[in-house]
Amino acid sequence: MSGSISRTDIVEAARLWLGTPYHHQASLRDVGCDCLGLVRGVWRDLYGAEPETPPPYSQSWAESLGAETLAAAALRHLQPVERGTELPGDVLLFRWRPHLPAKHCAILSASDRIIHAHDGAQVGEVAFSPWWRRHLSHAFSFPGVSD
Repeated sequence: MSGSISRTDIVEAARLWLGTPYHHQASLRDVGCDCLGLVRGVWRDLYGAEPETPPPYSQSWAESLGAETLAAAALRHLQPVERGTELPGDVLLFRWRPHLPAKHCAILSASDRIIHAHDGAQVGEVAFSPWWRRHLSHAFSFPGVSD
């Protein structure tokens, strides 16, 4: 994609991944992806080559490392967004427990909807429910987004 990227572009790109089966560490639309693979794939769809390739990671990587690895990677390539000001097209990070690092990500598709991949299912668009909002830890915008 050339020129500026709109929030609508991001949401449309993410919706192209709907139905992609879950596959840990994968990032191939219609073949398989995990939550990070979804965000990586949307990046490629919008910007081309990824800025970095993540190292192999286990499903319990966040707990075993005890570091905000996902948030640190997001900070290297995305723009932080103040909590409560998230807009469609933003990348959201979630932590399952207050003392654990963030280990799940999604793309906000509407003020009340997220698109994400999760184990045992496929990429889906679901309600950004109170449960998700309680677990939200970070929010980021893709670079160069025009509102």
